[in-house]
Amino acid sequence: MKIVVNTRSLVTNKLDGIGWFTYQTLKRITQSHPEHEFVFLFDRPFDSQFIFANNVRPVVLFPPARHPFLYCIYYEFSVRRILQKIKPDVFVGPDGLLSLGSKTKQIAVIHDINFYHYPQDLGFFYRHYYNFFMPKFAKKASKIVTVSQFSKQDLVQTYGVLESKIEVVYNGINDGYKEIEAHLKRETKVKFSAGNEYFLFVGSMSPRKNLVRLIAAFALFKDQTQSDFKLVLAGGNFWGEEEISQEINKHQLSNEVLFTGRVSQEDLQLIMGSAYALTFVSYFEGFGIPLVEAMACGVPIICSKESCMPEIAGDAARYVDAFDVEDIAKGMKELTENNDLRKRLIEEGIAQRAKFSWQTAAEKLWQIIEQV
Repeated sequence: MKIVVNTRSLVTNKLDGIGWFTYQTLKRITQSHPEHEFVFLFDRPFDSQFIFANNVRPVVLFPPARHPFLYCIYYEFSVRRILQKIKPDVFVGPDGLLSLGSKTKQIAVIHDINFYHYPQDLGFFYRHYYNFFMPKFAKKASKIVTVSQFSKQDLVQTYGVLESKIEVVYNGINDGYKEIEAHLKRETKVKFSAGNEYFLFVGSMSPRKNLVRLIAAFALFKDQTQSDFKLVLAGGNFWGEEEISQEINKHQLSNEVLFTGRVSQEDLQLIMGSAYALTFVSYFEGFGIPLVEAMACGVPIICSKESCMPEIAGDAARYVDAFDVEDIAKGMKELTENNDLRKRLIEEGIAQRAKFSWQTAAEKLWQIIEQV
């Protein structure tokens, strides 16, 4: 077979949820199936680390698709033209975006449709692009892959897609996320939290991550306990930084809420493994990779009971109401005062994390590619 994959999400040191799905599944698929040819489409100069095997041929298309206006040109002209020229058996869009004008069979990996439920959380052009085109991509796709049963049902109910057209492929856990030794925890805390215990958030600073309420809850927790805990926020900027800064200043937490910015995978694994607990109170997620990374590190979870979170975290989390600051603070306080609860959540995480594997994800995605 000849398989074309949109790999524009593979950018060095900037892999997010979609990027990791692309990286981890395609690396395994290409190396496991040397008898097939893969063409990777990039929208800018690429890093050779993303050319996973000899059967991968990279192609750079113009223009760099980093804005909705350019998406239209990239997919409807550049991608359509290369598909017409190559005539592959299938085109895979790991970010859910397809070429509507192409006659090639296409697979869309639609991780979630947060932009439909919370359009105000995205920039003007992005929300209009996604809400206009994503239903068309869902209809165009020969098969849709998504990352949770929650997202599958959301696509069925929102876009009217047949259940039989959608397959669920869970994300996995990256190598390196594991329980770490006490001396490494101490060194990590000195480096990232002034030596203190800390609650951790990992992800982009986008509004749906609910960081304003998380910070308000942390302020309430500090008032109630007089604790020296810190709140560490690890991730890149997105939309909503101004509101986050305002909330920090409002509660005079400039020395208590600590930003790491983007860090290396090695540092992120240490930061996760050294956390007292992961506080992941998003009000909308398609999967939530930090949940499984925390479980792999033996770190208990405080997370919201919204969207897919109960499906992914199972019994390994203390659930809170994402829209209730007092309830989030209560979860923090309870986890610091109830060591039996903390131990139980860690133990439940050991069982729950076994459900998630990049190898399983790659095998399932390959089966879908073969079917299409």
